[in-house]
Amino acid sequence: MKKIELEIVALSHSITQTHSYAVVLGEVNGLRRLPIVIGGFEAQAIAVALEHMQPSRPLTHDLFANFMVTYGVELKEVVIYKLEEGIFFAKLICKADGKTTEIDSRTSDALAMAVRANCKIYTFENILETAGLYLDQSESQVEATGDSAGSPVTVSADSGAESEIKNMSLDELNTLLQQVLDQEDYVKAIRIRDEINTRKKKK
Repeated sequence: MKKIELEIVALSHSITQTHSYAVVLGEVNGLRRLPIVIGGFEAQAIAVALEHMQPSRPLTHDLFANFMVTYGVELKEVVIYKLEEGIFFAKLICKADGKTTEIDSRTSDALAMAVRANCKIYTFENILETAGLYLDQSESQVEATGDSAGSPVTVSADSGAESEIKNMSLDELNTLLQQVLDQEDYVKAIRIRDEINTRKKKK
């Protein structure tokens, strides 16, 4: 079965599920999107790697990635190979000493590793047909199937938090940014950083 390459196109907070996030995968050179509900820890792990942030201490996925590099294990690709009863199944395709090994993984963990290894992400046509959405559908409200079964998720930032951030002064935003970085809330840090950068460009 032909593999379809995906890329991470969005990472958003869910306003319908507490502490839930949606990572949106886009079909490379295509219009389909595959939204997947993930937990807050995994969302932060993906955000840290996507935004090239440097935590004061390695996160769990950083530790695993460093372990693989130290012992010569290369992550070649991630494959989301099955969707069953609302759960995505993924595997890491690794190579070491000329031997290829497949390792079972939660999809969220596999994506967190993929962004660290800068490797390709794939799925199959039947999964995109079942759970994918087309780009011309409303992207402000998409129903996402989760790493584990869950209710529909609105792929949108927390509107209350967004309003609070926009009403803050630049000094207040810089202070808040440091606070959330100290708390290792990297997803929120990205939103604050983007607001700071937007204001600086307007000056």
